[in-house]
Amino acid sequence: MIKNCYSELVFEEYDLVDLLMSTGSLPDGLLTKNITVADQFLDHVPQFFNPTPETISVEEYDKQHQSNWYMPEEYKTLDIAEYLLDLCSTDEQLQRVGKELLLYQQKGLFDLLRYLKYLVDTMKQNSVIWGVGRGSSVASYVLYLLEIHRVDSIYYDLDPEEFLR
Repeated sequence: MIKNCYSELVFEEYDLVDLLMSTGSLPDGLLTKNITVADQFLDHVPQFFNPTPETISVEEYDKQHQSNWYMPEEYKTLDIAEYLLDLCSTDEQLQRVGKELLLYQQKGLFDLLRYLKYLVDTMKQNSVIWGVGRGSSVASYVLYLLEIHRVDSIYYDLDPEEFLR
């Protein structure tokens, strides 16, 4: 298995055989290359996809895949702005969330926020522990409300522009 320039994991034939032998199955949508095994083998495994050709720029790749988040329909259709505003209990919180939501919207990141909500819910359901936060992400009160981190950026007077530049 290798990573291409877009950080996609690309599986070769021996990777698929190892995965199949160790788990008994293969997930749908694996990116593959150099597959020469018999068609009978491929008839018993899920659909494969070819990796992205490395002829497009990383920026174009990001643009093509920005809204391609794999999550349940309930999260895809979630009104993330309403959800976050409902979590606010003070005017200060409402103003801060409103300001940040405008920044997220300008950058086209609402799908990312929906995915983060799904990710946190999934981690909670599976008792996965994650960190308290790091770097400039702790400046976002929206990410605090989504429980991505545990640093109240209003309390510490952190500027959301530090994260969303």
